This record gives sequence, C-alpha cells and structure tokens, in this order.
Amino acid sequence: MPTFHTQPLRRQIIFATVSLLLLLGVGVFWSAMRTANERRAEVRAEAAAMTTMGAAYLDRYLDGIDAAASVLTRNPSVTALDRVQCDRLFSTLLHEEPLIINLVLTDTKGAVRGTGLVFPPAIDQTVLMPYVAAVVKSGRPVIGDLWSGQISGKPVVVLAYPVRNESGALVGTLGFGLDLAGLQTVFAGIPLPVDSVVTLADAQGRILTRSRDAERYIGQTADMGPMPTAGAPRVEPHTSPDGVDRYYGDTLIARGPWRFSVGIPRNEVYLRLRSLWFRNLAIVLSAIAAMLFLSLWLSHSISRELGVMQSAARRIAEGDLSPPPVRRAPNLEIAQLQNAFRAMATSLRDMRDALDGRVEQERKMRETLQSLQRQVVRQERLAAVGVLVSGVAHELNNPLQAILGAAELIEQRTELGPEARVEIDLLKTQSSRARDIIRNLSRFSSQHAGPPEPVDLRDVIAEVVQLRRRDLEKSSIALDVEMRSNRKVFANFTELEQVTLNFVINAQQSIEGSGRLKGRILIRLFDDGKRVRLEVQDDGPGVTGTDEPKLFQPFFTTKAVGQGTGLGLSVSYGIIDSYGGAIGHTANEWGGATFFFFLAAVDQAADDTSAILVQTRTPTA
Repeated sequence: MPTFHTQPLRRQIIFATVSLLLLLGVGVFWSAMRTANERRAEVRAEAAAMTTMGAAYLDRYLDGIDAAASVLTRNPSVTALDRVQCDRLFSTLLHEEPLIINLVLTDTKGAVRGTGLVFPPAIDQTVLMPYVAAVVKSGRPVIGDLWSGQISGKPVVVLAYPVRNESGALVGTLGFGLDLAGLQTVFAGIPLPVDSVVTLADAQGRILTRSRDAERYIGQTADMGPMPTAGAPRVEPHTSPDGVDRYYGDTLIARGPWRFSVGIPRNEVYLRLRSLWFRNLAIVLSAIAAMLFLSLWLSHSISRELGVMQSAARRIAEGDLSPPPVRRAPNLEIAQLQNAFRAMATSLRDMRDALDGRVEQERKMRETLQSLQRQVVRQERLAAVGVLVSGVAHELNNPLQAILGAAELIEQRTELGPEARVEIDLLKTQSSRARDIIRNLSRFSSQHAGPPEPVDLRDVIAEVVQLRRRDLEKSSIALDVEMRSNRKVFANFTELEQVTLNFVINAQQSIEGSGRLKGRILIRLFDDGKRVRLEVQDDGPGVTGTDEPKLFQPFFTTKAVGQGTGLGLSVSYGIIDSYGGAIGHTANEWGGATFFFFLAAVDQAADDTSAILVQTRTPTA
C-alpha cells in the first residue's frame, strides 16, 4: 500500500494544504470561543470598574454636601435659628446647587426656622419627618428614607445634620433634600456603553435614582439579590426592570446603606465581537485562497527546481561546506538527492561533533578551575576571620562580663542620682551590644545568620545617634538625620545597628583623617520601591578608584596600623547579604563617600503618605 512519503510531490502538497485548512478552521473556532470569553470577562471587569468610579463620584458629591453642611451649621444665623437670615441664605444656596431641592432648618420640636422655598399657607410649618427626632436623639447626622417633598412633590432623600449653639447644645436640625430624579447627573461623566444603566437603591431594594427613565422607576422595588458588602464590586448577571439582561456591578455605599449598581447590557459582548468576527472571517477566506494558490504554485516550482538542487548537491560533495541537514526524504523526487548529501553530511558531522566535544570539554574545565579558585579564596578569608574571631571573642568576653557585673553592683547603690543611673544604663546597654557584636562576628565567620524579626530602622538610627553623639561633638562633626520611611525590614536589630555604626564610624574617621576642623555626616532613610534604603553620607575625601573594588574584602583597610582591622565593611556585607539585601558605595555631591544598603520591606503595601521626616542636628563645637 503506497504511503505518504512515496507519493508524488503535487499530491503531497494538496493533501498537506487540505490538512492545514482543517487545522486552521479548528484554530479559528477555538480563537472565536476564547475571544468571546475574554470579551465577556472584559465587560464584567468594565462593569466592576465603572461601579467603583460611580461610587467614587457619589461619595465625592456627598462629601461636598457634608462640607457645605459643616459650614452652614456653624453660621451664626443658623445657630441662632434666625428665620429671615436663614431664608435668604438658603435661597441663595439653592440657586447654586440644582440637585438640592430644599434646605430646611428646624428646632428640636420640628418647627421650621428657615427654608430655601416658600411654604404655601396650606402646609403646616412643622416638619413631621422621622429624621428630626432621629437627629435630636442621636446628636449625629442622619439620612432619611425616600419620600415626596411637601412643597416640590418630587422624590427626595433628606440628609439631616445637627445644629449646635456656641455652648455645644443641640438647638435644631438642618436638612438637605436631594432631588433623586436629578441625581443621575452626578454620574454623567462615567463612560458607559449604549443601554447601560446606573442605579442607586436602598437596603429594601427601592430604587432611589436611575440613569434611564428615572421618574418611571424611582420608588419601585427591584429584586437585585442580597445587599453587597464592603470591598471590591460584585458582578452578577440580572434582568433589569425594563427587561434588558445586563451584567450588574454592585457595591455598598456605607452611609445609606445604599446599593450602587452599574449595569452593562450582555449583548455588548456580541457587539464588540461582531467586527472582530467579520474581520477574522475575511482573513480566513483570504488565507484559504492564498494557500490554495500557493500549494499549486509550489508543486510546480519545486518540481522544476529539483534539477538545480541535484547540481548543488554535487558541489557540496566536492567541498562546499554549507549543506542542509540530512533528514528523511519527504517525497519521491527529494529522495533522489539523499545519496549526494550523505557523503558530505557524514564527514562534516563527524568533524563538527569532534570539534564541539573538544570545545565543550575545555569550557567545563575552565569553569571548574574558576569555581575552585573562588572557593579557595573564600575559604582562606573565612579561615583567617575564624582564627581572629576565636581569639577576640575569648579576650573580650571576660572584660565585658566584668564591666557588666561592676555596672550592676554600682547601680544598686542608693546614693546614685538619676543622671548617674542613666549613664550606668547606657554603659550596660552598650556593653551588651559589644557582646552581641562579638557573637555576630563569630556568626559571620561561620556563615550563620542571627534570628530575624521585624525591625524599625528608625530605632536602629536612634541607637547609633545616641552612641556617637558625644564623640562627634568632640570632633566638631555635625550629624543630620532624615527619616522618610516607617516601613520595617526582616532582620536582626543588633546586626543592623552594627552595620549602621560601621558606616558612621568610617565616615567620622574619613573626615578626621582629612585634617578638616569641621565636618558633616548625613544619615538618610527612605523607601525605594519595594525596598527600604539606609545610607550614610559624609563630606570627607571620598574613596579612591583603586580602593573601591576592595572595600568589602576582609582585612582591607586604608587606616594606619593599629587604627582598623579591615573587618567592619566585610562583616556588614555578610550581614546584609544574609538577608537578601544589597550593600554598596557611591560618591556624593559633597565630594565625600556615601555607603548604603537595601533591604526588602516587610509590608510592601505600606502607605507612603504615612512616612515622616525627622531632622536632627548635632551642634558643632
């Protein structure tokens, strides 16, 4: 039975073309269904976004009414319940705010003491709505239920606020009557598709306002499901009272409580797909026609070019080193070229494989050698640090224990004054810190990190400033602190204090080594994206280009013999690196050096507006 690979080229191309067309049809159908789902999700997301936007518009408008009420309830005419002045004032405000039907000022009994509209003689001058008693009872703003205005006859919702005199006693209520039929203008700026609707309903499901046919539907009860909760809008399909199926995004307006909904017609999905489907159909039909034409053209042209390919194969066998790869012959004609390619392909493949194997072997040997070199250098450094640490820890721990013991004995003396006790507490704190530093140095040499916890870098800076303030005053060095972040990092407090203290001490020694009479050091703390950055900046001579690559290597120091061990920055590097942070150095505009480190913030979503700026300055001598 003849197989595909033994068929003539023309028949193979036609068969392949038909197969590709079938695959293309399946792909187009899958793409159409996938696009429909994406557009459906897009419309639902748009309903949620428009709901959030509309709720923000409504909250902003109600906040404006709250602000106006706050101003009015403090007006002397309002607090005095002056009917003449209040009528004139309210009438002016009603002309400026079209969505407020009326402003009514009543005393605690409900008697009208001011209004923006004239009460007809037939209407009692007493407001009997429950909001008056509710405000008098609670002493807080109240939102009334849906009702028809006594004068305008329009559906309104009253926002009532307490009015207090100068002594703080409740003397009346001030009610804002909102025109629910006109409230839809607040949402006019929301870009919505055609036939979309914006609805505001109370907790009982009664429609308070609607962007379409508001007069018809205000006051009607609509079944829109359970009341939404606070948070992201809930999007569900519902059939509107006008019979249109829509995707409704519901969110809660807490002050009502009200349900704010934005409904986008479900057929918006198909309207958006229609043009895309037509365009895809045109593309598919064009592709089918092009593929049929190309298949016929290729079957003719390939047969004609087979003779040219045979001559090219002979040239390859004679020494041309650019052959196509040897593969299974796709048809009867191409099979005639296999013998011409095989001799050339075999020789080139063997030569290339041998060369590639040799290059790969050399590369692996080079990488292995470099890795071993790095390990040897690191082990040598760590071994040197370990030897030093074991001796330093043994020699320093005993004196520190003696200092701590003596401080505790002195502290027990009753004749000591408060200042002396403060100094003793500082002595105990810093002795304990020195003991922790020795332990941390031992941990660095053994590559073990201390127990991490959330650390406020502002507290770290405060400890360092307290420790170095007096020494800096003696050296006439001003110390400034700028703290623009309140976010915490996950680390060990003592280790971060050690790193910051190393930076400050290096800055002080750099300034003193320059021979200047005065100097300046700036400690800055601020957010940098998802990380917190702490940097120490000085106006010393800076770091030379030759010393910069070796700054964080153990035992490297630019100080004179006996003034530095060369371990401060290397220990700091190990601490920051163990917490996944970054440490480095850069020049600054003062001409000195800036040492910094980054650490990831514990709370990545911290509010930047809560950051503070602290400026402290150590007076110079």
